[in-house]
Amino acid sequence: MEPKIKVLIAEDQELTSMGLKSLLSKQPDIEVVGIASDGEKAVTMTLDAKPDVVIMDIGLPVLNGIDATAKIREKAPQTKFLILTSHREANQVFAAMSAGAQGYCLKEVSIKRLEIALRAVSNGDCWLDPDIAKTVFTNLSTNPGAQIEESESVAVLAQAKAQGNRTRTTSAHDLSEREMEVLKLLVAGQKNTDIAETLCISLDTVKSHMSKIMDKLAVADRTQAALKALREGLVSL
Repeated sequence: MEPKIKVLIAEDQELTSMGLKSLLSKQPDIEVVGIASDGEKAVTMTLDAKPDVVIMDIGLPVLNGIDATAKIREKAPQTKFLILTSHREANQVFAAMSAGAQGYCLKEVSIKRLEIALRAVSNGDCWLDPDIAKTVFTNLSTNPGAQIEESESVAVLAQAKAQGNRTRTTSAHDLSEREMEVLKLLVAGQKNTDIAETLCISLDTVKSHMSKIMDKLAVADRTQAALKALREGLVSL
């Protein structure tokens, strides 16, 4: 039997958090290991319970969800994050992804879609709510040089610190021709297995290219690589 996905819910609305716990606990492959009602508790409980995925609200008291995500990533980089919030602004999405989140869902999402997103994030894939993806990609397409304002979240600085303060700008010329092909397919939403099939290369080769791409872009995961590629105009939609 496969181990269950251990989930921590960080949500200050009791009705929402208890409802999520009840619904997710019905799934045989998911175990809710705790509920945190504010950002600081989310940090403490995550380090203690060691969940695979934290379902994180942004508007948490004491410490907001974006900064809590960045703080946890510094201390427990293996933790994955699925943002579940009512905030749909592109700058909030950028800030959350820069802090280390792999997924972003709106609170009106169906429980079935949330479960799909949760499993995807747990497996190391990225997930953007379709409505959010449309907003983000439209923003990036019309303003490819758009950057997150430093004042919007200290999570950006925390993530830079977690990545060793690598702040250089990457141009398309830093990536090989094959790495650019892989990056374009990543931005198009393909998984590693799909990329391998499309380019007729092995899965291990794709993973090697992906590792080099993330290093050259100075990002921590696939989601941030895709967003940075779009944000800096390395890849167009």
